[in-house]
Amino acid sequence: MLKKKTFPRPPKNFWKLLGPSFLILATGIGSGEIVLWPLIASHYGMGLIWLAVVGITFQYFINMEIERYSLVKGESVFYGLNKLFSWAPYWLIFSTFLTFAIPGTAAASAQVIGEVTGVENFKWIGIGFLILMGFIVSLGKTVYNTLEKIMKSLLAILIPAVLIIVIYVSTTQDWTALTQGFVGQGEGYSWIPAGVVLATLFGAFAYSGSGGNLNLAQSSYVLEKEYGMGKYAPKIKSLLSQDKREKVDLEGATFELNQHSLSNFKKWWKKVSLEHFLVFWGGGLLMIILFMLLAYVTIGGGGGEGEGISFVIAQGLFIGKEFLPWLGTAFLIIIGIVLFQSQLGIYDSASRIISKNYAIKRTHKKRGSNRRVNISKIYHKVIWFQIALGVILFLLGYTDPKALIILAAILNAVGMFIHVGLVNYMNHKFLRKQLQPSLGRKILMIIIFLVFGVFSVITIGQYL
Repeated sequence: MLKKKTFPRPPKNFWKLLGPSFLILATGIGSGEIVLWPLIASHYGMGLIWLAVVGITFQYFINMEIERYSLVKGESVFYGLNKLFSWAPYWLIFSTFLTFAIPGTAAASAQVIGEVTGVENFKWIGIGFLILMGFIVSLGKTVYNTLEKIMKSLLAILIPAVLIIVIYVSTTQDWTALTQGFVGQGEGYSWIPAGVVLATLFGAFAYSGSGGNLNLAQSSYVLEKEYGMGKYAPKIKSLLSQDKREKVDLEGATFELNQHSLSNFKKWWKKVSLEHFLVFWGGGLLMIILFMLLAYVTIGGGGGEGEGISFVIAQGLFIGKEFLPWLGTAFLIIIGIVLFQSQLGIYDSASRIISKNYAIKRTHKKRGSNRRVNISKIYHKVIWFQIALGVILFLLGYTDPKALIILAAILNAVGMFIHVGLVNYMNHKFLRKQLQPSLGRKILMIIIFLVFGVFSVITIGQYL
Protein backbone atom coordinates (compact mmCIF):
# COMPACT_ATOMS: atom_id res chain seq x y z
CA MET A 1 0.00 0.00 0.00
CA LEU A 2 1.32 3.43 -0.94
CA LYS A 3 2.49 5.73 1.82
CA LYS A 4 0.24 8.77 2.23
CA LYS A 5 2.08 12.09 2.41
CA THR A 6 1.23 15.77 2.21
CA PHE A 7 1.56 17.39 -1.21
CA PRO A 8 4.18 20.08 -0.50
CA ARG A 9 3.97 23.73 -1.40
CA PRO A 10 6.31 25.07 -4.08
CA PRO A 11 9.05 27.49 -2.97
CA LYS A 12 8.19 31.17 -3.32
CA ASN A 13 11.53 31.91 -4.94
CA PHE A 14 11.19 30.71 -8.54
CA TRP A 15 14.94 30.80 -9.17
CA LYS A 16 15.47 28.01 -6.64
CA LEU A 17 13.58 25.69 -9.03
CA LEU A 18 16.06 26.17 -11.87
CA GLY A 19 18.13 23.06 -12.52
CA PRO A 20 16.61 19.93 -14.10
CA SER A 21 16.19 21.53 -17.51
CA PHE A 22 19.88 22.47 -17.66
CA LEU A 23 20.83 18.80 -17.40
CA ILE A 24 18.38 17.54 -20.02
CA LEU A 25 19.40 20.38 -22.36
CA ALA A 26 23.09 19.48 -21.99
CA THR A 27 22.48 15.95 -23.33
CA GLY A 28 21.13 17.24 -26.64
CA ILE A 29 23.62 19.97 -27.47
CA GLY A 30 26.20 17.55 -28.84
CA SER A 31 24.04 16.17 -31.65
CA GLY A 32 21.28 18.48 -32.84
CA GLU A 33 22.44 21.96 -31.87
CA ILE A 34 26.11 21.68 -32.84
CA VAL A 35 26.10 19.25 -35.78
CA LEU A 36 22.77 18.47 -37.45
CA TRP A 37 21.05 21.85 -37.60
CA PRO A 38 24.21 23.81 -38.58
CA LEU A 39 24.90 21.23 -41.29
CA ILE A 40 21.38 21.76 -42.64
CA ALA A 41 21.89 25.55 -42.52
CA SER A 42 25.11 25.22 -44.54
CA HIS A 43 23.24 23.33 -47.27
CA TYR A 44 19.81 25.00 -47.28
CA GLY A 45 20.25 28.33 -45.50
CA MET A 46 18.05 29.55 -42.65
CA GLY A 47 14.72 28.64 -44.25
CA LEU A 48 14.28 25.53 -42.08
CA ILE A 49 14.60 27.23 -38.70
CA TRP A 50 10.81 26.94 -38.35
CA LEU A 51 11.14 23.16 -38.20
CA ALA A 52 13.63 23.46 -35.33
CA VAL A 53 11.07 25.57 -33.47
CA VAL A 54 8.41 22.90 -33.97
CA GLY A 55 10.86 20.15 -32.96
CA ILE A 56 11.94 21.69 -29.67
CA THR A 57 8.33 22.70 -28.91
CA PHE A 58 7.28 19.07 -29.33
CA GLN A 59 10.04 18.01 -26.95
CA TYR A 60 8.94 20.64 -24.43
CA PHE A 61 5.51 19.02 -24.23
CA ILE A 62 7.00 15.50 -24.19
CA ASN A 63 9.23 16.39 -21.24
CA MET A 64 6.44 18.11 -19.34
CA GLU A 65 4.28 14.99 -19.45
CA ILE A 66 7.25 13.03 -18.10
CA GLU A 67 7.57 15.64 -15.34
CA ARG A 68 3.83 15.47 -14.62
CA TYR A 69 3.99 11.82 -13.57
CA SER A 70 6.94 12.25 -11.19
CA LEU A 71 5.59 15.52 -9.82
CA VAL A 72 2.37 13.75 -8.79
CA LYS A 73 3.58 10.25 -7.92
CA GLY A 74 6.98 10.99 -6.37
CA GLU A 75 8.56 8.13 -8.36
CA SER A 76 10.26 7.75 -11.72
CA VAL A 77 8.25 7.09 -14.86
CA PHE A 78 10.10 3.75 -15.07
CA TYR A 79 8.30 2.50 -11.96
CA GLY A 80 4.93 3.29 -13.49
CA LEU A 81 5.82 1.82 -16.88
CA ASN A 82 6.85 -1.44 -15.22
CA LYS A 83 3.43 -1.67 -13.55
CA LEU A 84 1.77 -1.29 -16.94
CA PHE A 85 4.14 -3.29 -19.13
CA SER A 86 6.53 -5.81 -17.57
CA TRP A 87 8.70 -5.73 -20.71
CA ALA A 88 9.27 -1.95 -20.61
CA PRO A 89 12.34 -2.00 -18.30
CA TYR A 90 14.06 -4.61 -20.47
CA TRP A 91 13.45 -2.53 -23.59
CA LEU A 92 14.70 0.67 -21.91
CA ILE A 93 17.88 -1.00 -20.64
CA PHE A 94 18.59 -2.60 -24.01
CA SER A 95 17.85 0.41 -26.22
CA THR A 96 19.54 2.94 -23.93
CA PHE A 97 22.75 0.96 -23.62
CA LEU A 98 23.10 0.19 -27.32
CA THR A 99 22.25 3.76 -28.29
CA PHE A 100 24.39 5.72 -25.84
CA ALA A 101 27.17 3.41 -24.60
CA ILE A 102 29.47 4.36 -27.51
CA PRO A 103 31.22 7.61 -26.45
CA GLY A 104 30.86 9.31 -29.83
CA THR A 105 30.38 12.76 -28.32
CA ALA A 106 33.50 12.37 -26.16
CA ALA A 107 35.41 11.34 -29.29
CA ALA A 108 34.14 14.45 -31.07
CA SER A 109 35.16 16.64 -28.13
CA ALA A 110 38.63 15.08 -28.08
CA GLN A 111 39.00 15.54 -31.85
CA VAL A 112 38.14 19.24 -31.60
CA ILE A 113 40.52 19.86 -28.70
CA GLY A 114 43.14 17.83 -30.57
CA GLU A 115 42.73 20.21 -33.51
CA VAL A 116 43.31 23.19 -31.22
CA THR A 117 46.32 21.69 -29.43
CA GLY A 118 47.85 20.01 -32.46
CA VAL A 119 47.47 16.49 -31.05
CA GLU A 120 46.71 14.18 -33.98
CA ASN A 121 46.23 11.01 -31.92
CA PHE A 122 43.31 12.46 -30.00
CA LYS A 123 42.24 9.13 -28.49
CA TRP A 124 44.43 9.89 -25.45
CA ILE A 125 42.58 13.15 -24.94
CA GLY A 126 39.32 11.20 -25.19
CA ILE A 127 40.46 8.68 -22.58
CA GLY A 128 41.45 11.51 -20.26
CA PHE A 129 38.03 13.12 -20.75
CA LEU A 130 36.22 9.86 -19.91
CA ILE A 131 38.20 9.35 -16.70
CA LEU A 132 37.58 12.98 -15.72
CA MET A 133 33.84 12.42 -16.19
CA GLY A 134 34.00 9.45 -13.84
CA PHE A 135 35.68 11.52 -11.12
CA ILE A 136 33.12 14.31 -11.55
CA VAL A 137 30.15 12.02 -10.85
CA SER A 138 32.01 10.40 -7.95
CA LEU A 139 32.53 13.65 -6.03
CA GLY A 140 30.17 15.84 -4.03
CA LYS A 141 27.26 14.75 -1.85
CA THR A 142 24.82 13.87 -4.61
CA VAL A 143 25.49 13.34 -8.29
CA TYR A 144 22.64 15.65 -9.30
CA ASN A 145 23.88 18.67 -7.33
CA THR A 146 27.38 18.31 -8.76
CA LEU A 147 26.14 18.10 -12.35
CA GLU A 148 23.63 20.91 -11.93
CA LYS A 149 26.36 23.32 -10.80
CA ILE A 150 28.61 22.32 -13.70
CA MET A 151 25.92 22.56 -16.38
CA LYS A 152 24.60 25.90 -15.11
CA SER A 153 28.07 27.42 -15.00
CA LEU A 154 29.16 26.17 -18.43
CA LEU A 155 25.97 27.20 -20.22
CA ALA A 156 26.02 30.62 -18.54
CA ILE A 157 29.48 31.17 -20.05
CA LEU A 158 29.14 29.41 -23.40
CA ILE A 159 25.86 30.88 -24.66
CA PRO A 160 27.01 34.53 -24.34
CA ALA A 161 30.39 33.58 -25.85
CA VAL A 162 28.77 32.06 -28.95
CA LEU A 163 26.41 35.04 -29.19
CA ILE A 164 29.38 37.44 -29.24
CA ILE A 165 31.08 35.45 -32.02
CA VAL A 166 27.87 35.37 -34.09
CA ILE A 167 27.32 39.12 -33.71
CA TYR A 168 30.91 39.78 -34.74
CA VAL A 169 30.84 37.71 -37.95
CA SER A 170 27.23 38.27 -39.11
CA THR A 171 25.59 41.03 -41.14
CA THR A 172 22.12 42.54 -41.33
CA GLN A 173 21.31 40.31 -44.32
CA ASP A 174 22.13 37.21 -42.27
CA TRP A 175 19.69 38.22 -39.54
CA THR A 176 17.07 38.98 -42.18
CA ALA A 177 17.47 35.45 -43.56
CA LEU A 178 17.00 34.13 -40.01
CA THR A 179 13.80 36.14 -39.56
CA GLN A 180 12.39 34.86 -42.87
CA GLY A 181 13.26 31.30 -41.86
CA PHE A 182 10.80 31.46 -38.96
CA VAL A 183 7.99 31.63 -41.53
CA GLY A 184 9.51 28.99 -43.81
CA GLN A 185 10.99 31.31 -46.43
CA GLY A 186 14.38 30.03 -47.61
CA GLU A 187 16.59 30.92 -50.54
CA GLY A 188 14.59 29.70 -53.53
CA TYR A 189 12.09 27.61 -51.58
CA SER A 190 9.21 27.79 -49.13
CA TRP A 191 9.01 25.54 -46.04
CA ILE A 192 10.79 22.42 -47.44
CA PRO A 193 13.60 22.62 -50.05
CA ALA A 194 13.47 20.28 -53.04
CA GLY A 195 15.73 17.26 -52.84
CA VAL A 196 16.27 17.35 -49.09
CA VAL A 197 16.86 13.92 -47.50
CA LEU A 198 13.87 13.38 -45.22
CA ALA A 199 15.75 11.08 -42.85
CA THR A 200 18.34 13.79 -42.22
CA LEU A 201 15.62 16.37 -41.73
CA PHE A 202 13.69 14.17 -39.31
CA GLY A 203 16.93 13.34 -37.53
CA ALA A 204 17.57 17.00 -36.80
CA PHE A 205 13.90 17.43 -35.90
CA ALA A 206 14.09 14.60 -33.36
CA TYR A 207 17.23 16.05 -31.77
CA SER A 208 15.87 19.55 -31.31
CA GLY A 209 16.69 19.47 -27.62
CA SER A 210 17.45 16.02 -26.27
CA GLY A 211 16.53 12.77 -28.05
CA GLY A 212 15.76 9.09 -27.82
CA ASN A 213 15.31 7.64 -24.33
CA LEU A 214 17.26 10.50 -22.74
CA ASN A 215 14.09 12.59 -22.39
CA LEU A 216 12.97 10.08 -19.76
CA ALA A 217 15.86 11.08 -17.48
CA GLN A 218 13.93 14.30 -16.83
CA SER A 219 11.81 12.20 -14.49
CA SER A 220 14.86 11.43 -12.34
CA TYR A 221 16.09 15.02 -12.37
CA VAL A 222 12.83 16.51 -11.11
CA LEU A 223 12.79 13.96 -8.28
CA GLU A 224 16.34 14.92 -7.33
CA LYS A 225 15.31 18.59 -7.35
CA GLU A 226 12.35 17.67 -5.07
CA TYR A 227 9.60 18.90 -7.36
CA GLY A 228 6.18 18.15 -5.84
CA MET A 229 5.98 14.66 -4.34
CA GLY A 230 9.61 14.22 -5.34
CA LYS A 231 10.36 15.76 -1.94
CA TYR A 232 10.03 12.25 -0.50
CA ALA A 233 11.98 10.44 -3.25
CA PRO A 234 15.48 8.97 -2.70
CA LYS A 235 18.53 10.67 -4.19
CA ILE A 236 21.51 9.11 -5.99
CA LYS A 237 24.52 9.73 -3.75
CA SER A 238 28.07 10.19 -4.95
CA LEU A 239 30.54 7.33 -4.80
CA LEU A 240 32.37 8.96 -1.89
CA SER A 241 29.27 9.85 0.12
CA GLN A 242 29.26 8.47 3.67
CA ASP A 243 25.73 7.10 3.34
CA LYS A 244 26.31 5.47 -0.07
CA ARG A 245 25.29 2.10 1.42
CA GLU A 246 21.79 3.36 2.16
CA LYS A 247 19.03 1.20 0.69
CA VAL A 248 15.88 2.91 -0.52
CA ASP A 249 12.42 2.09 -1.84
CA LEU A 250 11.86 3.34 -5.40
CA GLU A 251 8.08 3.39 -5.06
CA GLY A 252 6.51 6.81 -4.60
CA ALA A 253 3.77 8.04 -2.31
CA THR A 254 0.19 9.24 -2.57
CA PHE A 255 -1.73 12.15 -1.11
CA GLU A 256 -5.30 13.08 -0.31
CA LEU A 257 -6.82 14.90 -3.27
CA ASN A 258 -8.50 17.94 -1.77
CA GLN A 259 -8.65 21.65 -2.51
CA HIS A 260 -5.36 22.28 -0.72
CA SER A 261 -3.33 19.61 -2.51
CA LEU A 262 -4.91 20.45 -5.88
CA SER A 263 -4.02 24.11 -5.38
CA ASN A 264 -0.42 23.17 -4.57
CA PHE A 265 -0.22 20.96 -7.65
CA LYS A 266 -1.42 23.79 -9.90
CA LYS A 267 1.14 26.16 -8.41
CA TRP A 268 3.90 23.60 -8.92
CA TRP A 269 2.79 22.93 -12.48
CA LYS A 270 2.81 26.61 -13.38
CA LYS A 271 6.30 27.11 -12.00
CA VAL A 272 7.95 23.98 -13.40
CA SER A 273 6.36 24.64 -16.80
CA LEU A 274 7.96 28.09 -16.78
CA GLU A 275 11.32 26.65 -15.67
CA HIS A 276 11.35 24.17 -18.53
CA PHE A 277 10.12 26.75 -21.02
CA LEU A 278 12.82 29.28 -20.16
CA VAL A 279 15.76 26.89 -19.85
CA PHE A 280 15.02 23.96 -22.15
CA TRP A 281 12.85 25.58 -24.82
CA GLY A 282 14.37 29.07 -24.71
CA GLY A 283 17.97 28.05 -24.10
CA GLY A 284 17.81 25.13 -26.53
CA LEU A 285 16.24 27.18 -29.33
CA LEU A 286 18.77 29.97 -28.80
CA MET A 287 21.64 27.47 -29.15
CA ILE A 288 20.12 26.05 -32.35
CA ILE A 289 19.67 29.55 -33.81
CA LEU A 290 23.19 30.69 -32.95
CA PHE A 291 24.96 27.61 -34.32
CA MET A 292 22.78 27.55 -37.46
CA LEU A 293 23.43 31.23 -38.08
CA LEU A 294 27.15 30.76 -37.52
CA ALA A 295 27.29 27.92 -40.05
CA TYR A 296 25.24 29.94 -42.54
CA VAL A 297 27.46 33.01 -42.16
CA THR A 298 30.77 31.17 -42.37
CA ILE A 299 30.62 28.22 -44.78
CA GLY A 300 27.03 28.37 -45.99
CA GLY A 301 26.12 28.14 -49.63
CA GLY A 302 28.71 25.58 -50.59
CA GLY A 303 27.33 22.94 -48.28
CA GLY A 304 30.30 23.06 -45.94
CA GLU A 305 33.20 20.67 -45.81
CA GLY A 306 32.73 17.10 -44.64
CA GLU A 307 30.14 15.69 -42.32
CA GLY A 308 29.75 15.45 -38.56
CA ILE A 309 32.50 16.91 -36.41
CA SER A 310 34.76 17.51 -39.46
CA PHE A 311 32.15 20.00 -40.62
CA VAL A 312 32.28 21.78 -37.22
CA ILE A 313 36.08 21.94 -37.29
CA ALA A 314 35.88 23.42 -40.79
CA GLN A 315 33.76 26.24 -39.35
CA GLY A 316 36.42 27.05 -36.76
CA LEU A 317 39.19 27.04 -39.36
CA PHE A 318 37.14 29.30 -41.65
CA ILE A 319 36.45 31.79 -38.84
CA GLY A 320 40.16 31.89 -37.98
CA LYS A 321 41.16 32.41 -41.60
CA GLU A 322 38.53 34.94 -42.69
CA PHE A 323 38.16 36.96 -39.49
CA LEU A 324 40.57 36.60 -36.55
CA PRO A 325 42.80 33.59 -35.80
CA TRP A 326 42.04 33.69 -32.08
CA LEU A 327 38.31 33.85 -32.80
CA GLY A 328 38.44 30.55 -34.68
CA THR A 329 40.43 28.99 -31.84
CA ALA A 330 37.94 30.32 -29.28
CA PHE A 331 35.08 28.82 -31.28
CA LEU A 332 36.72 25.37 -31.33
CA ILE A 333 37.47 25.50 -27.60
CA ILE A 334 33.83 26.36 -26.93
CA ILE A 335 32.69 23.46 -29.12
CA GLY A 336 35.07 21.09 -27.31
CA ILE A 337 33.72 22.12 -23.89
CA VAL A 338 30.09 21.89 -25.02
CA LEU A 339 30.66 18.39 -26.41
CA PHE A 340 32.39 17.35 -23.18
CA GLN A 341 29.46 18.46 -21.04
CA SER A 342 27.08 16.81 -23.49
CA GLN A 343 28.83 13.43 -23.12
CA LEU A 344 28.84 13.86 -19.33
CA GLY A 345 25.09 14.51 -19.43
CA ILE A 346 24.51 11.54 -21.74
CA TYR A 347 26.44 9.19 -19.45
CA ASP A 348 24.52 10.42 -16.41
CA SER A 349 21.10 10.22 -18.08
CA ALA A 350 21.76 6.78 -19.60
CA SER A 351 23.10 5.46 -16.27
CA ARG A 352 20.02 6.69 -14.42
CA ILE A 353 17.73 5.01 -16.94
CA ILE A 354 19.62 1.70 -16.91
CA SER A 355 20.20 1.53 -13.14
CA LYS A 356 16.63 2.41 -12.17
CA ASN A 357 15.08 -0.05 -14.59
CA TYR A 358 17.47 -2.78 -13.44
CA ALA A 359 16.64 -2.05 -9.79
CA ILE A 360 12.91 -2.07 -10.49
CA LYS A 361 12.99 -5.50 -12.14
CA ARG A 362 15.17 -6.78 -9.32
CA THR A 363 12.77 -5.73 -6.56
CA HIS A 364 9.25 -5.29 -7.99
CA LYS A 365 7.93 -8.69 -6.82
CA LYS A 366 9.33 -8.36 -3.31
CA ARG A 367 7.58 -6.93 -0.26
CA GLY A 368 8.55 -4.77 2.70
CA SER A 369 12.25 -4.20 3.38
CA ASN A 370 13.16 -6.63 0.59
CA ARG A 371 12.03 -4.00 -1.92
CA ARG A 372 14.74 -1.60 -0.78
CA VAL A 373 17.78 -1.30 -3.01
CA ASN A 374 21.06 0.59 -3.07
CA ILE A 375 20.33 2.61 -6.20
CA SER A 376 23.46 4.77 -5.78
CA LYS A 377 25.71 1.70 -5.87
CA ILE A 378 23.98 0.36 -8.99
CA TYR A 379 24.21 3.77 -10.69
CA HIS A 380 27.98 4.06 -10.14
CA LYS A 381 28.58 0.52 -11.36
CA VAL A 382 26.69 1.31 -14.55
CA ILE A 383 28.36 4.65 -15.27
CA TRP A 384 31.88 3.36 -14.56
CA PHE A 385 31.18 0.32 -16.74
CA GLN A 386 30.24 2.65 -19.60
CA ILE A 387 33.37 4.73 -19.02
CA ALA A 388 35.55 1.60 -18.96
CA LEU A 389 33.92 0.42 -22.19
CA GLY A 390 34.63 3.79 -23.77
CA VAL A 391 38.28 3.66 -22.72
CA ILE A 392 38.63 0.16 -24.20
CA LEU A 393 37.05 1.28 -27.48
CA PHE A 394 39.43 4.25 -27.69
CA LEU A 395 42.42 2.00 -26.99
CA LEU A 396 41.27 -0.35 -29.76
CA GLY A 397 40.95 2.55 -32.15
CA TYR A 398 37.15 2.49 -32.39
CA THR A 399 35.05 5.56 -31.63
CA ASP A 400 31.98 5.35 -33.87
CA PRO A 401 31.66 1.91 -35.53
CA LYS A 402 29.34 2.40 -38.50
CA ALA A 403 27.06 -0.54 -37.69
CA LEU A 404 26.46 0.76 -34.17
CA ILE A 405 25.77 4.28 -35.42
CA ILE A 406 23.09 2.92 -37.76
CA LEU A 407 21.62 0.86 -34.92
CA ALA A 408 21.68 3.92 -32.66
CA ALA A 409 19.80 6.01 -35.22
CA ILE A 410 17.08 3.37 -35.52
CA LEU A 411 16.78 2.85 -31.77
CA ASN A 412 16.57 6.60 -31.11
CA ALA A 413 13.78 6.99 -33.63
CA VAL A 414 11.81 4.01 -32.36
CA GLY A 415 12.65 4.85 -28.74
CA MET A 416 11.01 8.27 -28.87
CA PHE A 417 7.97 6.86 -30.65
CA ILE A 418 7.55 4.19 -27.97
CA HIS A 419 8.13 6.29 -24.86
CA VAL A 420 5.87 9.13 -26.02
CA GLY A 421 3.02 6.65 -26.39
CA LEU A 422 3.75 4.76 -23.17
CA VAL A 423 4.11 7.79 -20.90
CA ASN A 424 0.92 9.42 -22.12
CA TYR A 425 -1.05 6.20 -21.75
CA MET A 426 0.41 5.79 -18.26
CA ASN A 427 -0.61 9.31 -17.23
CA HIS A 428 -4.13 8.60 -18.42
CA LYS A 429 -4.19 5.26 -16.57
CA PHE A 430 -2.59 6.17 -13.24
CA LEU A 431 -3.17 9.88 -12.63
CA ARG A 432 -6.44 11.06 -11.14
CA LYS A 433 -8.60 13.03 -13.55
CA GLN A 434 -7.95 16.42 -11.94
CA LEU A 435 -4.20 15.91 -12.39
CA GLN A 436 -4.27 14.72 -15.99
CA PRO A 437 -3.45 16.92 -19.00
CA SER A 438 -6.23 18.91 -20.64
CA LEU A 439 -8.07 17.59 -23.69
CA GLY A 440 -6.13 19.95 -25.97
CA ARG A 441 -2.80 18.73 -24.61
CA LYS A 442 -3.91 15.10 -24.99
CA ILE A 443 -4.73 15.72 -28.65
CA LEU A 444 -1.36 17.42 -29.15
CA MET A 445 0.44 14.43 -27.60
CA ILE A 446 -1.37 12.08 -29.98
CA ILE A 447 -0.18 14.22 -32.91
CA ILE A 448 3.40 14.13 -31.56
CA PHE A 449 3.15 10.34 -31.13
CA LEU A 450 2.05 9.93 -34.76
CA VAL A 451 4.78 12.26 -36.07
CA PHE A 452 7.48 10.22 -34.34
CA GLY A 453 5.85 7.08 -35.67
CA VAL A 454 6.31 8.40 -39.21
CA PHE A 455 9.88 9.42 -38.36
CA SER A 456 10.58 5.86 -37.15
CA VAL A 457 9.30 4.31 -40.37
CA ILE A 458 11.35 6.70 -42.53
CA THR A 459 14.52 6.11 -40.50
CA ILE A 460 14.17 2.33 -40.56
CA GLY A 461 13.36 2.43 -44.27
CA GLN A 462 16.46 4.47 -45.06
CA TYR A 463 18.83 2.11 -43.27
CA LEU A 464 17.21 -1.18 -44.16
